[in-house]
Amino acid sequence: MVATGTMLIAYFKHICGMFSIASFRIKKAMAINMQHDVNEEKMVIIYKGIICAIDIHRKATEFSQVLIKSFEGSFFCLIAASMVCLTSTLVQIISYNSTEQLVLQLIHISSLYMYMFLSNYTAQDITDHNEYVFATVYNVEWYVAPLHIQKMMLFLLQKGTKAFHLILGGIFVASMESAATLMGTSISYFTVLYSTSRNQ
Repeated sequence: MVATGTMLIAYFKHICGMFSIASFRIKKAMAINMQHDVNEEKMVIIYKGIICAIDIHRKATEFSQVLIKSFEGSFFCLIAASMVCLTSTLVQIISYNSTEQLVLQLIHISSLYMYMFLSNYTAQDITDHNEYVFATVYNVEWYVAPLHIQKMMLFLLQKGTKAFHLILGGIFVASMESAATLMGTSISYFTVLYSTSRNQ
């Protein structure tokens, strides 16, 4: 689990880096536009910078989607297995009398919660970096650019209205809110199992 998680986090951080590069390219291209003597040669540089930023952004989104699609079944099984492990471990903690077994189960639960938190935090980081690209487009002074550059920037702004999320296992949107939901769900399952076992 540690090796696979570390590899996926490295891939996701690479995607975040690609989004940051796209933001930087847009800022740099539009900084040229702010100069007073914009000639034909500088216009070509602005175009190339914006086109390069769009291409990097497209590659980053495609790479993240390919990565998620490749592991879709594995993510579904991992989410289901972690929920079963968390719930059953929480139920077992109540029945233990020895301190050593209790400490071991608490370490197990802590590692599962940490794994769940880190994976959702990384996915949230990708979503935030993607939103930052469009915040950058919005914040640069694109409205003082020539009309054809304004059209390119408006196209980028329109594309930014569509939310971009990583969907794990085909059903689960990875985010910090989803991590809290998973943690709350595992505790809810635990209380249901515990209450039914006490009633029997």
